[in-house]
Amino acid sequence: MRHHYHFLLFCSALSGFSGMACAAPPAAAQADAPVAKKAALPPAPHAGEDVVVTERRTRSELSVGSALIQKILPGTSPIQALEVLPGVIYTTADPWGSTEQNAALYIHGFAQSQLGFTMDGIPLGDQTYNNYNGLSPQRMISSENVARVSLSAGAGDLGTASTSNLGGTIQTVSSDPSTTRGGRVSQSFGSYAAFRTFGRFDTGTFGGNNRAYISFLRQDARAWDYHEHQGGQQVNVKFLHDGRKDRITFYFSWMDKAEGNEDAVVLPSNVYTRPSFYPELGQAMAYLDKTGAPPKAAGLNFRDYASTALRQDFIGYVRDEHRFSDALTWTTTAYGHRDASAGVVTTPIGASGISKILTAYYPDSDIRSLFGGSGFTNRTTEYSISREGVISNLNYRLGQHEFEVGGWYERNVNTFERRWYPFSATSPLSPYDRPTDPLINQFGNDFHTNTFQTHIQDRWHVTRDLTLQAGFKSSLQYTNGRLTVPGLPASLSPAGSTTAAGGQIDAVDAFLPGFGATWRLSAHDQFFANIQKNMRGYQALGYGYATPWGIPSQAGFENFRQTGKPETSWTYEAGWRFNHPLAAGPLVGIDGQLSYYHVDFSNRLLTVSSSPQITSLTGAASLLENVGGVTTNGADAEFTLHFTHHLSLYDAVSYNKSTYDNNYLSGTAVVATAGKNVVAVPDWMNKFIFAYTDHNLFAQITGDYIGRRYATYLNDLSVSPMVLFGFNGGYTFHHLPVLREGSIQFNVTNLTNTRNWSTILATNASKQFTAYPVAPRQFFVTLTGRF
Repeated sequence: MRHHYHFLLFCSALSGFSGMACAAPPAAAQADAPVAKKAALPPAPHAGEDVVVTERRTRSELSVGSALIQKILPGTSPIQALEVLPGVIYTTADPWGSTEQNAALYIHGFAQSQLGFTMDGIPLGDQTYNNYNGLSPQRMISSENVARVSLSAGAGDLGTASTSNLGGTIQTVSSDPSTTRGGRVSQSFGSYAAFRTFGRFDTGTFGGNNRAYISFLRQDARAWDYHEHQGGQQVNVKFLHDGRKDRITFYFSWMDKAEGNEDAVVLPSNVYTRPSFYPELGQAMAYLDKTGAPPKAAGLNFRDYASTALRQDFIGYVRDEHRFSDALTWTTTAYGHRDASAGVVTTPIGASGISKILTAYYPDSDIRSLFGGSGFTNRTTEYSISREGVISNLNYRLGQHEFEVGGWYERNVNTFERRWYPFSATSPLSPYDRPTDPLINQFGNDFHTNTFQTHIQDRWHVTRDLTLQAGFKSSLQYTNGRLTVPGLPASLSPAGSTTAAGGQIDAVDAFLPGFGATWRLSAHDQFFANIQKNMRGYQALGYGYATPWGIPSQAGFENFRQTGKPETSWTYEAGWRFNHPLAAGPLVGIDGQLSYYHVDFSNRLLTVSSSPQITSLTGAASLLENVGGVTTNGADAEFTLHFTHHLSLYDAVSYNKSTYDNNYLSGTAVVATAGKNVVAVPDWMNKFIFAYTDHNLFAQITGDYIGRRYATYLNDLSVSPMVLFGFNGGYTFHHLPVLREGSIQFNVTNLTNTRNWSTILATNASKQFTAYPVAPRQFFVTLTGRF
């Protein structure tokens, strides 16, 4: 991944900690707004539109605005935009941050599957690569249509529609249709044949109180170390009716994409990349011996012919915000989502345990001939999602109190299947096409999940300067997993394993409390504090994953059903927000936030692999174990120094100490993890941005320091610290023929062409781990016209 860090300024409307972004957020996002406005500060000099807003909440919440998102790189994903914030590390294989197979997000020691994600309040699931309950934000909305993305790093709002937000929530908000008729067209070009076309048309206001937009996106780029392409097409539609009593919103998104996947490298090794052979089939076949095995010297770092993630999503919602009076509002949202996806890997039939699976089903056959004569097979992980839900909140203001009562219900039916297909030497299937007619249905599951979540809270504005908040939520998740296709025991690992028949397991906690306070110390300073408990539901995935339904025996499943506990966390945080004008020579202002947090994470569930040498390609059986807790202490500090002459300096430094509380057993061996650092989470990070902005021109040098990251649970291997730099700049032209405005923007990622490791995948094996390389320096130019 390329890390891009850009000019961070607090919005002038932030003055006095109003908690409002430059554009007013929708009502659902304004729940914590204060009753009385505070006196405004003078705006920061040349603040422009680039914003990192410190929201006025009882918890730490920072928001990144649309202008900054597009300066990071036009089209960048909302999640990658958060990389500029303290305490956040996001790594992936492409410059836009969109490739999901090797994406990793860590915030305050929690991984992405332990965070909550929403878009316009719609639940996006836990971002697991093999989706079972949602989709990534970039698959629901084109980056250019994002108004802002917000991070509550530690404790999300009680009303967040998520069952995985142990470590906080990420909320993406779509932009509203413009009141003025017009549109924009953007075209990006870049390294490795990158090509991104975006167009949007806004109707402007029509019929009195209506407005809408429709947008189209097409993107394609060749992967930087092999010849597969990454890209797809997307359509977004949004309609808004803003009436006297009702604000009605309709949103719809369709996306169809195919992404070539970067292969990970098993370390230690002298290998940096594992490029696929596509489209050179002859070269790929010559790489294998007559049995379809790769060279022994390659070990686990053998090369595939191709690896692609195929995704198609339809998702939409309808929302009605009905205002009974100035004091009483009822907001209800209904949504639906359909997903059909497959991960396709064209891999050697004799590699890393794959021959064991194939010969288990065809013990007396010539496997190479049976599977197409090429020496390769198409292995797929196929899954689908069909979910519907409704979210409803009632807000009532009575005197100095703001009461909120709400609920969320979702019904989700998802499937998960592993299949093996032939791959012909004479008519090979394109990696961008989904194979049909499998020779082996190795195993399959379907899951029916009903989620009920309710919450109630009160914000009491005790005085003009002091607000107290208290409430709780109830989270009830009922999942029935059914084995539709049992795995042949001889094809599973270790010997004697089975795919569990499954059954229903519930994750229920009726009382998850939250308490908070904000105290306005002065016109320029505010203190905040928050305490909150959260619970994570079980993932609805089968064999090979850290879920109850992945346990390799029905007896093990039944034991977990009786004794297993879902993961929980208690988060404690406190901090100081500030926004001060200065008169110190060229320095005219400083704003930012300091915060401290402590987390007690309990019932950590870990996949204890019984065969650590078998890669995830074959779906090695693993035991699901409660391995104790994690204790986290940390601090974040971010500030922007505003200078005269259109200059600013932003810096965000973070310290995190997350350690395992307990040892655990792997078979009969004790794995001594107590006191060890949590893998992939550095103790120290620092981000800086030195920026020049003058009306139509901007230019920025950005940098990111990522400290040492441990790569094994025993901390016996680590990845060395690294610093990544970037550059971007642009110029806007006005009063052009035909166009209202035009602009050109340049971006350079990984400016110094640093080589290191981005995403780290820890294993239970000592002295071994898996990682993905940092992509090289790349160049991009984007032309945009507005009419």
